[in-house]
Amino acid sequence: MKKLLTSKWFIVLAVSLLLIAGIVLSFIPNSPLKAAVGVSSKVVSPAQKGVKSTGNAFSDFWAAIADGIAIREENKTLKQEIADLKYKLNQYEEAAIRYEELKGAFHIRDTFSNYDIYGATILSREADEWFSVIRINAGKNEGIVLEQGQSYPVVDVEMNLVGRVIETEGSTSKVLPLLHEGFSVAGKVNEVNGASVIICGDSVLKKSGLCRVKGIDKNIKLAPGTVIVTSGEGGLFPDGIPIGTIESVDYSNPTEVTATLRPYSVIGELEDVFVMIPFNADTKKEGTPGASESSAQGQGGQG
Repeated sequence: MKKLLTSKWFIVLAVSLLLIAGIVLSFIPNSPLKAAVGVSSKVVSPAQKGVKSTGNAFSDFWAAIADGIAIREENKTLKQEIADLKYKLNQYEEAAIRYEELKGAFHIRDTFSNYDIYGATILSREADEWFSVIRINAGKNEGIVLEQGQSYPVVDVEMNLVGRVIETEGSTSKVLPLLHEGFSVAGKVNEVNGASVIICGDSVLKKSGLCRVKGIDKNIKLAPGTVIVTSGEGGLFPDGIPIGTIESVDYSNPTEVTATLRPYSVIGELEDVFVMIPFNADTKKEGTPGASESSAQGQGGQG
């Protein structure tokens, strides 16, 4: 008997019979089992609702965390896409600027048809804040070759004077800017039979972005705003390259009238320049700059 009571089949059968009896009794009206179930339901139901509410709260919490992570990842992706678009926009703007500069180079070539025009980008400005020397990314490999005592004019995209080439290497060249105290160039007032002057760099004035003007005839009256261009004297610079405007004139010493000039070209803002190399159509070799019939002056000399 004891063995029968402990048999698993007996236990399964007994439990099944009890469940069936309970189900049957629950359908009988006024059954004490039905009443007990009703009471227990009232006690258990609030607990069930509490457990369910807590479960829903935890579910909502983890869903919010998952949504937050997804939103952060999406924001990160969008920020990267915005940064990429800004970069591309800047590239397109830079390309548009370079395109306009290239059109300017054709204008320079048309104006000075007896010169080869070599475009170059400024790599560095050396020595001090006021750019004693400018290094550009064009040199002997690009056809800019200096013979002994030569130098070549350098202008910006607006054809304003920047300086002169004073040294060339394989793929770079050095440019002496017009603000440098070793620079000088023959100029004139931009009018028919305009008065001749000498424009040169000055160690003090260059800190204000100005040049010194000398060789002014005491009988010539210069006024602020007067336009000065190259005169073509000396053989280095062709006639008519814009240099700048007169800033002030000092007549205090009648025997040596001087003035200051503000260059058109703002060297600190330049990115690209153009080297002008004169050539003789009869002697110029393909790919090699020809020599000018008038010998150019060396560094620091008058052009």
